[in-house]
Amino acid sequence: MKYAKDFIRSHKKITMVTCYDFTFAKILEESSVDSILVGDSLGMVVYGHDDTLGVDVDTMAKHTAAVRNGARSKFIIADMPFLSARKGMTFAMEAAHKLMSAGASAIKIEGVIGQEEILKALVNAGIPVMGHLGLTPQYYQSLGGFRVQGKQAEVHQEILRQAKILEALGIFSIVLECVPNKLAKEIHQHLEIPIIGIGAGQEVDGQVLVLHDLLGLSGANFKFIKEFSDLKTKTLEGISSYISEVNQELFPSDKESFQ
Repeated sequence: MKYAKDFIRSHKKITMVTCYDFTFAKILEESSVDSILVGDSLGMVVYGHDDTLGVDVDTMAKHTAAVRNGARSKFIIADMPFLSARKGMTFAMEAAHKLMSAGASAIKIEGVIGQEEILKALVNAGIPVMGHLGLTPQYYQSLGGFRVQGKQAEVHQEILRQAKILEALGIFSIVLECVPNKLAKEIHQHLEIPIIGIGAGQEVDGQVLVLHDLLGLSGANFKFIKEFSDLKTKTLEGISSYISEVNQELFPSDKESFQ
């Protein structure tokens, strides 16, 4: 997958992994994962913040460039950070330009209401735009925290309505986060563009997870996370072995030394 037009519905599910740096991107380049998301969740995963609100465009561009350097052939989506699509058309265009110039293949924007004109302008400018509905972390203050969205009938219908608006605006795909399976299935049935789920069940076109979560590095305990590896334990074992060999004067040996 190299282009937004490659995001099509098929029998094969779309796989997406969130990554923030060159080293992991280089590993992902050797994998068969379809796409990489440079998420503003880096504010939490990389910098230790409580939320994503402190991440700015320059930080996103820097990490996008690092991921592109490691994953030359992958389809890379970069998050437009908090308020970058809310400060007017000029600011949004410049932010998107900076991310695309840094190596993004597309950008992702949370929400839709109040951003319709900007979303349409970005699409018309030739920038592939991915939407993001359900639990939108940039809106967590007004949503009452990081919690499942769409349980109430009126919220269910509103998310469905917003998904239809995004498709009409020319969005090529939507990330649907932390919603009931029933809502995800209904959106999938009403739209033609691919729906990528995270905590949205199986009735979607693909899945996305943060690389640190799926590798068991973060220790996050959200319901939708599954650890497919345990790199935290393996990393600690490696560090312990290093400390032990240094203290026993086994490292560096003649093999690791210059004569």
